[in-house]
Order: sequence, then C-alpha cells, then structure tokens
Amino acid sequence: MGTDRDMTAEEALALLDIQPDPRLRLTTIQMQIFCGCWNGETYAEMAERMGYDAGYIKDTGAKLWKLLSEGLSERVTKSNVESVFQRLGRIAVPAVSPTVPQAPEFQPTAPQSSAPQPPAVHLDWGEAIDVSMFLGRTVELSRLKQWILEENCRSISILGMGGIGKTALSVKLAEDIAQQAGCRFLIWRTLRNAPPVEELLADLIGMLSEGQVKAADLPPDMAGRLARLMDYLQAARVLLLLDNLETILQAGEYSGYFQAQHLGYGELLKRLAQTAHASCLVITSRENPRDLTLLEGETLPVRSLRLSGLAGDESRAILQAKGSFSGSEADWQSLSQRYAGNPLALKIVASTIQDLFDGSLSEFLAQGAIVFDDIRHLLGQQFDRLSLLEQTIMYWLAIAREPIPWGELQADLLNPVPTTKLLEAVSSLVRRSLIEKTNQQYTQQPVVMEYVTDRLVTSVTTELSQPEPDAADLADLEFGLLHSHSLIKAPVKDYIRARQSRLIVEPVIERLGQQFQSVARIEQQLNQILAQIQAQLPTQPSYAAGNLLNLFRQLKTDLSGYDFTGLAIWYADLRDLALHRVNFTETNLAKSVFSQSLGSILSVAFSPDGKLLAGSDGDGEIRIWHVEDGRQLLSCRGHTSWVKSIAFAPNNPQDPELQMLASSGEDQIIRLWDLATGQCYQDLRGHSNWVWAIAISPTGEQLASASEDGTVR
Repeated sequence: MGTDRDMTAEEALALLDIQPDPRLRLTTIQMQIFCGCWNGETYAEMAERMGYDAGYIKDTGAKLWKLLSEGLSERVTKSNVESVFQRLGRIAVPAVSPTVPQAPEFQPTAPQSSAPQPPAVHLDWGEAIDVSMFLGRTVELSRLKQWILEENCRSISILGMGGIGKTALSVKLAEDIAQQAGCRFLIWRTLRNAPPVEELLADLIGMLSEGQVKAADLPPDMAGRLARLMDYLQAARVLLLLDNLETILQAGEYSGYFQAQHLGYGELLKRLAQTAHASCLVITSRENPRDLTLLEGETLPVRSLRLSGLAGDESRAILQAKGSFSGSEADWQSLSQRYAGNPLALKIVASTIQDLFDGSLSEFLAQGAIVFDDIRHLLGQQFDRLSLLEQTIMYWLAIAREPIPWGELQADLLNPVPTTKLLEAVSSLVRRSLIEKTNQQYTQQPVVMEYVTDRLVTSVTTELSQPEPDAADLADLEFGLLHSHSLIKAPVKDYIRARQSRLIVEPVIERLGQQFQSVARIEQQLNQILAQIQAQLPTQPSYAAGNLLNLFRQLKTDLSGYDFTGLAIWYADLRDLALHRVNFTETNLAKSVFSQSLGSILSVAFSPDGKLLAGSDGDGEIRIWHVEDGRQLLSCRGHTSWVKSIAFAPNNPQDPELQMLASSGEDQIIRLWDLATGQCYQDLRGHSNWVWAIAISPTGEQLASASEDGTVR
C-alpha cells in the first residue's frame, strides 16, 4: 500500500529537487505553470492570473512537459502530470516528508564500480489508475511476478468478471516490477474504446522509437506495422499491458472471438505469443481470446490467471478504507460471502451501509440484502438512490466513453448549475466508487459504464415508444433523457463516435424495431415527436432534435423537405448526409460535425433565407456552405485566431443579391465580408480585447458588439 493522501504540487516539485538531472531545476515561471496545471487551471486562466500572453504560457508549458519527459524518462503531459508524480513518489524515490536530522554515522567507503549502470526504464502509463490504496491479492501478485521475472512468459491474461479488480492488479504488478524486470520500456494502454489496431500499433512504435518514428512514416497496413513492432520487441525487453480487451471481443455465443472490425488484434496477440522475444504482454479481460486459449499451458510461455473474489480479511480492509464500520466477525464474513468478495461491489455497498445504517453491518444484513449474483442489481439499487444531478453526471460519463475533464462535463449540462453544487455531486459519486478521477479527468469503471449505458438505452427507447405522444407527454420531456442528454457526442475521435453509435444509437433503433416492426413505422413515430418539439419547444435548449436527427441518420431516412427551423440541433453527425431542401433557418448547430475537416467550431449561423450555413473555427477561418447539397461555397480568411461570433445581415430589399456576413474574435477586430466574393471589405476597430459577440439589427443598419474589455459598441 502507498500513501493515503493526495500529493500536493509543492511535494511534487520537491521530488524534482532530488533528481540527478540538473535540467529538472525549474525556473520560476515553469514552477508557476506546473502548480497551475496540478491545480486544474487552464493556460488561459494562468495567463490572466500571471499577467502573461496566453500563447506564451502555452508554449512554455509545452516545453516544460518535453523537459520533464526527457529528464524523467517517462512521457509527461498536462493531463497526466499528477499521476506520474504520484507514482514517482512511490516507486522511483523515497517519499518526500519531513525527517528528524540524524547524526552522521561512519560508513566504510565502498569501492567504486566501473560497471555500466542499466539504462533507465521508459515509462508510459497512459490512463492507468492510481493504486496507492491497493489491498490484497498477494498470492496473485506473487504468481504473476514469478511468471514474468523467473519463467519469462511472453503472454499473460488476467481474467475475471467486471469489478473484480483486474485493472488495479495489472497496474500494481507493473509498478512492483518496473525496476526489476530488466525492461527498457513499460507501456500501459486501455482498449476501453476499441481503437483500431493500426492506431494502437502506431502509438506503440512511436513510444518504442522514443518519438523518432511518426505514424506518417509507417506502412499503412496492419501487417507492415506489426512487423515493425516485432523488431522493437525483439531488440529490447518491453512490458506491454493492454486493459479491457473484452471490448473488442464478440458477445453472446461467439465468446472469445474478435469482432469483425478488430480481427487484427487476434493476429497481434498470436504473433506476440508465438514469436521468440524477451518482452512480455499482459492483458486484462472478462474472457480469454480463443487465440490465446489454444496456446496456453502450465509450462508454456502463454498463461492465464482467473481472479476470484477477495478473502474475508481483504474484503474487510476494502470497507475499512472507506470509513468506520461495526459488526461481529460473523457479520464481516457474511457480508464478504454475500457479495462474493467483489471489490467494486464492496466499495459500492460500503456507501449504502454508511449512509443508511451508520456503518452497522448487522442492521444492513438484517434488511435481507440480496445475495450477489449479478452486480447489475447492486448498481441499480445504488443508482436509484442518486440525486437527479448525480444521475445526469453518470449518464454523461457513460455517453462520453472516455475520461473527460471537468470543464467538458460542466458544458454538457443542459441547465447550468452552480460550480459548488456540481463539485458536491461529483465528489459524492467518487466517494460512492461510481466514478473515478484520473489525471484531472473523470470516467467510470467498465462494468458501471455498461450498466448506465443499458439504462440510458432502455429509458430513451421507452420515451420514444409512447403511443401518439400528446402535449402533456411532451411537457414531461423536460425531465426525459431524450431532452437532457445527447446519444452521441459528435465532435470526438472517429472511433469514439462509432462506439457511441454502436452501443447507444443502434440498440435504441433495434428496440424500436422490435416494437414498431418496420423502419417506416419508426420514422412515423419519430416524425410525430419532431412535430411536437417544433410546436412546444422551438426556442428552448434541448438535445432532443439533435438526437432525432442522429436516429434518422442511423435509419438512413430520406430527409428531403424536412423542416428544422429554429431548433437546437446539438451534437448532430451531419457528415455525408444528403440535406436536399432541408430547412435549417435560425437553427442552432452547436457541437455538430460536418464533412469537411475544420478546427474547433466556435460559432455557426444560417442566412435569413436558410439557404446558407456559415461556421467559424479556432484557426481564424470562416466557411460558407450551401445547405441543400452540402457544397462549400466560400472560405473567408482574415482573422488571426479564434473567430468567436458570426452573424448574417438581413436581406436588402433594394439589392437582394447583396449578402453580408459579420465576424469577430480574439484579434479584437470586427470584419464585414461580401459573400459574393468572399472578401473582407471593411474592418471595425476600437475594442481592446476579445470581441465575444456581435448582432445586426433587423434593418441591417446597425451592428452591436460585446467585448472582454467590458464595453458594448
């Protein structure tokens, strides 16, 4: 077990002071940036507090992470700095804490050895969780260490049901043997979001080449990249850990077989298991791939270890780490047996015992708590006890499918809540072991995410299945998930969006199909709901219309002639959609994605007649599309940085052909664009800071602007 408290930024800086590399003595501004990132500040917030330009702080921060990565022989970034130093404090150097000065003792001088020192281990922990409070599993750890350190196994599978502790054990194992296995590299990766195998191979090769080989330098095919990876694994000893392998395996009767789009992983695992090399692959999964099952044996270099529940004493330690409990030895034993020693189940039920029974095991057991045979029942009990805000957070984390920062979670909430209230809700979920914090980001354990996702799909399907929804039903939609949450988050990595679609949108369509029996009847039902949204909620913030559009996309519905006037179409995936005669007049398309590759979309606007769509991004570019066929008509460049606001001018009755667009942003300038030529014909200056918003009067004769400098012009 490690420290039972979080390390402070000052303690982390103290660790740098005792490192042998003199480059790790940071300057004052580097230390300020380090502390700011440690405490969750953005570069913009640091720049404002310190009185520097935001770009300078960002550049200095990038150089700082590169310096730390080189000096510590481990990849350090703004998002993982806390976990890197927490781990460094446990396994790299003695803990930094006040000590009582001791009188020096005489020690004979050891002869100086001229033998070369072993090279430093390059560590890349990815999204590995913090295991400073790891408990139990001493027998399993000992066996795994023996397989790796003494028997030189090439492939090891750690298997077990959800919540049993596979991920924590893999991280603890890696921490314990990082300096013992003679490894040159240690790499830990999660497959939770099922990245394409080509992408994983490029990531691994980039790490093993110490950044010298980029993805663009590699063969595009999987076979070529796999051959390159094997060269590195045979040239140096590597400990590679892949977590959550079950996400790329087929479900149901096809247990142990890879999904069609992930067959390349099977080839990767077979090559690592069958080819002679000194490296070791460790995977965690709820089930073992058939390719490895056929190759394993007690004396072979391919092994598997299936985890069972924790013993009684270890289960007791899990609960006591959560707080104070009272009960007899028989109570402790009964509790452990009822929940089969499942660490996650025990952590969750610990909150229930504390909240409802003041820590009394006997009172809790007297209520006849269900015997643990499926953690989903336990999760359901716990979920039903959450506040509406806590449930809202749980759904958003399940939709995201990957760790997300605090700011993104806050931005996704349909109705803003005070920061203190949101902090309390997140802290409550962490205490209940329902969410995890890693590298200043939040996520869920896979078994929890799986449960919440299924609950989301069930609830949304029920909302969409109501027969002939009337106005009263629609009023209740305010409290429905179709209204308050998006089914996908469009502006994310392609494979994340694909996974959101496969695990959320597709199951909703499948369940609707079971009820309505045909695509035509599903479309009819969705059209009725769309019509009532237009009638009842046209101006209210809502994810409902965007969800319907994504469902239509999944159904391959012909959207010709559809009218989305005035609606909020958030998080819509508009890539490659045919939008002939679709009316998007005054539609809000924030957070949606288009076919073209853009920077971060900061603002969108439709022309008064709904025929044109304009979008601005973080690279200073404005693009204009023809809505009916999706063609890009213009690209307007002139701003030097973020374009925060754009607005079309009303049509001019005297000159109907004249169309004008106004834009503003970080460069403090308002620009007027002639859409016939795409040229800027006038600059409006006067603000001394970012121009956040602009608006044009209905007559087109006046323009108003609001700036960070505190003025409206």
